[in-house]
Amino acid sequence: MEKRIVNLVDAFFEDIPYCEEVLEARGRIVELLNAEYIKLAEKSSGSKAFERIVEQYGTLSSMAVFAGYTPEDAARWQKDGGASVIALKALKKEMNAQRRRSYLVSALCLSAVIYLIEIPLVQNLYLLVFSAISGVLALLAFYRYMKREYVFVTGKNIPPRKSLWAMCCSWWKSKKERQNTEEKETGCRYDTEAYQYLCSLCDRYVKRSLNGIALLLSAISLFLFLELSFFILGNSKWSEVIENIYANMIVVEIPIYLCIKNAFCIRLVWHRLNLIDRKKYREHFAGMAFFSALYWLAAGLGIVFFQDKNTVRYSVNLLFAAGCLFVFIVFVYNLTVRKKITYKNIILNKKRVAVFASIAVFTAVYFTLQKDTWYTQPYINATPVVEHTNHKISYNEKNGVYTITSVTEDFKILHLTDIHLGGSLYSYRKDLKALKAVYAEILYTKPDLVIVTGDLTFPLGVMSLSLNNSAPVSQFAAFMRNIGIPWAFTYGNHDTEGIATLSKGDLDKLYQSLSYKTSGNLLYPYVQPDVTGRNNQLIEIRNSDGTLNHAIFLIDSNAYTGEGLNVYDYIHDDQVEWYAQEVERLNREEERIVPSMVFFHIPLQQYRTAYELYEQGSSEVQYFFGENNEKMIDKVCCSDYPSNLFDCMVELKSTKAVFCGHDHYNNMSLEYKGIRLTYGMSIDYLAMPGIEYNTKQRGAELITLHSDGSWELCQIPLNSIVK
Repeated sequence: MEKRIVNLVDAFFEDIPYCEEVLEARGRIVELLNAEYIKLAEKSSGSKAFERIVEQYGTLSSMAVFAGYTPEDAARWQKDGGASVIALKALKKEMNAQRRRSYLVSALCLSAVIYLIEIPLVQNLYLLVFSAISGVLALLAFYRYMKREYVFVTGKNIPPRKSLWAMCCSWWKSKKERQNTEEKETGCRYDTEAYQYLCSLCDRYVKRSLNGIALLLSAISLFLFLELSFFILGNSKWSEVIENIYANMIVVEIPIYLCIKNAFCIRLVWHRLNLIDRKKYREHFAGMAFFSALYWLAAGLGIVFFQDKNTVRYSVNLLFAAGCLFVFIVFVYNLTVRKKITYKNIILNKKRVAVFASIAVFTAVYFTLQKDTWYTQPYINATPVVEHTNHKISYNEKNGVYTITSVTEDFKILHLTDIHLGGSLYSYRKDLKALKAVYAEILYTKPDLVIVTGDLTFPLGVMSLSLNNSAPVSQFAAFMRNIGIPWAFTYGNHDTEGIATLSKGDLDKLYQSLSYKTSGNLLYPYVQPDVTGRNNQLIEIRNSDGTLNHAIFLIDSNAYTGEGLNVYDYIHDDQVEWYAQEVERLNREEERIVPSMVFFHIPLQQYRTAYELYEQGSSEVQYFFGENNEKMIDKVCCSDYPSNLFDCMVELKSTKAVFCGHDHYNNMSLEYKGIRLTYGMSIDYLAMPGIEYNTKQRGAELITLHSDGSWELCQIPLNSIVK
């Protein structure tokens, strides 16, 4: 179609209100003038041919006569009489109201039909009641729908108490009678903006109906395929299949609803103006339905064939591939063939594109951040065993207590904290540095046990560009398994962030799968006390004669209270009670006050109290080493909620040393009320801005337990052993 001809005709029809007769005349004039232009262009140039068209048919009247109409017809199109001209604002208001009703009618009709279908499946009387109620509501909603449509399209008021059937018949009769009078032949008339709005709506619902039928047949095919697979391959009973179909019916119900709703909306537009070649539309609709049904039938047979031949391991993979190919074919159709039945095939809505692009990018980023990555695995695989003494380790299946019986006079514990492995390509370089730092500390100290007080991973997505706490845990477990030294840990606030891949329960299962029975060196309990938190654990360190050297308590300081951003949790009363019961049990068994140490992640409030007293020069605290340089939030980032643990430790007189992490720049060791409160030197290269280049705070602590129950503690700064 020559664009200049279309523009010429549009210029004459621009100020004419649109109705079905005008649209038909406009289309016929464009078609005939275009044919005339082609004939003239064969004898001369296109420009001269167009000039001849303008000279001969330069008025609306001459165009109308050329197309088989009369000058009176052209005059009637232009006049303002007859049916009133509907403006955009009035049309939008009515269309929006009718569309909302069509959505309601579609939903109620679908509910009534679905309930009727499900009645014989589940044999439930309530479904019959729901079906009847939905049917009645659907009729009432449809009555309101037809009432508004009748008034708006015909311009007539509805007689009182007119039945739905009578109203539908009157509406149809009125539509047929339009050709008998000039006013009814003209019908509803629309200004240019209203006409363009109807064209856009027509395009929208034609596109949606074609894609909707593809979606519906795809959903039905996939639903049937999966349900039949469940029945045949799963050797399930028919009652189980029925129950499964009933539970998953929503997969089919949504596409059915969309198709019904789109059909109603298309009719809303077509009742006003005949804006599309309905024959072509039906051909496209039938073609899409036929292709979709044939495609999924072939795909299903192909999957069954390949499954029988054992050439594919998982049929779901083929199903996914078939779905991707189907989406691609429909997408190509939308870009090419569909333009034959639309005014504007593709409309670039910048806001909509931005929204969908943002959703797509967010989804892609989210799944990428959750993805397991193994970039540090080559280094881990090459990590050699560190020379160490093999002590006897036993596990009590009833109470979850590990016992390490030392074969040497001294037993060394290396305390590490806040390793912060990101597990992403972005964090790979820093993860490697962290693992090398851990290895350097272990190689230098050659401990008998390694204890990590939390934040082994950093699945926060901000500094690590990762939400994954699965791969880093598995990798660190493999790293320690290669080193060969037993290790244990407490949870930190970052190990199970709310947005992390693994929840608290999932991470607990992962650690159990990696624990002592599998690895031979991770001392993670398979049985835990029924108290708040995770991995509240007791490890007994015994001398070679069986006497208890030290009880090592690993207590979960929990993460967040959920009351706001960075509102830290604390060690709860039931955890303190468990600690006290275990200390008293050991006291009874050993017939003395047993020495013990406690490890957790978030510092107690007494860490803050002791530090404030130290800064005031108080004699209530004794300084040993280190400094507190934390500046991110508070000098000491403890919970706002007090824990009874410290008071309990003072009362029981068992625990003489407490170790924590959390504050990466704090590594001070102070004694307060007879208990040594020590911050661990952090390993972190990742979690805090610029911490990669700060070195003074990075390192570990070596705790040496002597056979007589005494102990020593010293810092091992990383920069003192690695140059």
